[in-house]
Amino acid sequence: MTIKPSAAIRKNYNEIAELCKTSGEPIYLTRNGEGDLVVMDIETFARRESMLRLRERLVEAEESRLNGNAGHSIKDVAALMQKAVQETLHGSRQ
Repeated sequence: MTIKPSAAIRKNYNEIAELCKTSGEPIYLTRNGEGDLVVMDIETFARRESMLRLRERLVEAEESRLNGNAGHSIKDVAALMQKAVQETLHGSRQ
């Protein structure tokens, strides 16, 4: 985890942007010693969003299963998982 004062983004935008891209992690910005903002590059953001969508789908599927709804065949699940992996790796949106 990287923490920087908020003034760093005004003074060193290119440095902060490069740090976001190379680390693949969000940068936490503080103001007066308190947390203020989180900054990340677009690829990291897209990857995180894809992972969240995948988790939401998995929770929905588990809730459906617990409610007694019919499941999917192994072939169907394999295809769904392959699609989810590709979306996560490439940040694709539906």
